[in-house]
Amino acid sequence: MDASLERASDFARRRLDRLAAASPSLDWLAAETCISPALSPDGRTLAVVSDRDGAPRVWLTPVTESGPPVRLDTGPDYVRAVSWSPDGEWLCLTTAAGGGERTVVRALRPDGTDARIIAGTPVGMASLGPWQPGGRVVGLVESSDTNPAWLTAYAVDVCSARRHPLVSGTAAVVCTFSHDGRYAVVRVGRRGGRRLLLVDTRAGSCVELLGADATVADARFAPDARTIYLHTDAGREFTALLALPRVAAGYPDAAELIAARDSVELDRFALEPTGRAILAVWNVEGRSELELIDLAGGEDRVLPPPPAEVVTGCAFAQDGGSLVLAVESGAEPPHVLRYPLPPAESVRMAPFAAAPWPPDAPARPELHRWQAQDGLTLSGWLYRPAGALGTVPTLIWLHGGPEAQERPIFNPLYQALVSHGVAVFAPNVRGSSGFGHRFVNADIGSLRFAAIDDVSDSVRYLVDAGLADPAAIGCGGRSYGGYLTVAAMVTYPQLFRVGVDVCGISDFHTFYTHTEPWISAAAVTKYGDPRRDAELLRELSPIHRIGQLRAPLLVVHGAHDTNVPTIEAEQLVAALRDHGASPGYLVLADDGHEILSTSNRALFVRETVHWLTTHLLGITERSA
Repeated sequence: MDASLERASDFARRRLDRLAAASPSLDWLAAETCISPALSPDGRTLAVVSDRDGAPRVWLTPVTESGPPVRLDTGPDYVRAVSWSPDGEWLCLTTAAGGGERTVVRALRPDGTDARIIAGTPVGMASLGPWQPGGRVVGLVESSDTNPAWLTAYAVDVCSARRHPLVSGTAAVVCTFSHDGRYAVVRVGRRGGRRLLLVDTRAGSCVELLGADATVADARFAPDARTIYLHTDAGREFTALLALPRVAAGYPDAAELIAARDSVELDRFALEPTGRAILAVWNVEGRSELELIDLAGGEDRVLPPPPAEVVTGCAFAQDGGSLVLAVESGAEPPHVLRYPLPPAESVRMAPFAAAPWPPDAPARPELHRWQAQDGLTLSGWLYRPAGALGTVPTLIWLHGGPEAQERPIFNPLYQALVSHGVAVFAPNVRGSSGFGHRFVNADIGSLRFAAIDDVSDSVRYLVDAGLADPAAIGCGGRSYGGYLTVAAMVTYPQLFRVGVDVCGISDFHTFYTHTEPWISAAAVTKYGDPRRDAELLRELSPIHRIGQLRAPLLVVHGAHDTNVPTIEAEQLVAALRDHGASPGYLVLADDGHEILSTSNRALFVRETVHWLTTHLLGITERSA
């Protein structure tokens, strides 16, 4: 074992020792996670966001020579994303105080010097976008004091701090710049109603690139700046890759189809630095499939799968000779691989050590399909305890979004529950992404009642299939999944023995009143307008029917959550107590809408497993 691997192994053992004192059965919660990989232009150093010291920070790992990862001092805030300038002179990152929604963009040299904030305030948000080719100018968006519901996109010179406004709008995102910086593509629009604008940075004019609203809208300029590649479902049932030729004059031609598959979504793509090839990442029933598209007229090739089920990020190395992939699976926390081209064995770049699983773990999920009561086909992933036969206690776990998808990615709660004898079923109810335009929009407005029905249909499927014990079924979820949990439990109280609501909306009226303005503005098309649809939103809000809930409920919320503000948890707990219930209530300090710190992740899993096993297995003294 080389010195760097020995250091990583020693670090992992020390971290495991700390967690083992609290719960020997959950040692693998110490596994390091790495996201947002950014390879330096010279290919010598990898920057990642890692939680190896307990919270997400920026670490630099040598690639071409031995040596330990080095953490950059970027202050106490959590890091959400990191990006390397094309000239290698700068790193930019998005940071969040306490892991909340109020973010700033920082810039610093790779050696940690010249650190400065280039966008954002303590009460607003700013988010990092792509760099202009050349290295000094980066795209970003920022909320304003005058109209905080809108975000303004800028091109910012990191050295001088000069900024050039591009366009303002709801949920604005900078997607790409042309090589000479003349043009930018900016996405604007509410959830499900997104558009792409081609911005002429000199003339200040805009041209719309999509002829219809989209759920997915992203773009990349080709190196010659004459073609824009679009990733979108505008006017299509499933997302595909399109090309807009001859954009140099600011008036692109009609889009040409580059890559599409029947009933399969394009998940993401990356452009080879010379523009001769594109990596397409397809979402095939939740698992990732890689395809190399030869733009020079050669044969497209499906690539061997990487040693992980889901690719969450991809980029070409600057020399085009390899890919850098952010990956994870149900058995492996988020990590980074180098994938050689032509394909060969992948190399693990960060972290060095894999998750330290106990002998009977991890549980591998199995995909199931069934029909909802109205005939719509649904699917979900079932995690079963090893050796389980017949019906077992089961937790229905509902993902957030709702425009997200349950995929076979790492979830420590699932593995912990399975190790205690509880199965986990994670369905994709209507409104989930990955199944086409109609499916993701099948829960809009009053159709949301059908999404609530999907939860009961998931229970019916498991019971009819002889998989779940009908007397020992729980329901839980995070964010939208937390909302849907409580909505299902008050609509179908006879089905559930226990519940867990993590950062869920309890009342749409108070959500719209207290959430961040830029989040509220983008949510109207998904949930409904708080004025025009007030009656519907009240009917959909589970707090107004909380007296119908019969099962014990654990409410979990991050103290710094301003996406779904803490009032949603506080009023839910108060209403339950007013009705004589005794809900569990766990507030996670130093975290926001997502659980990002290692200590809170361990605390959440331990307390949630204890709550669920107590009520599903009748265990009163067992510690998770």
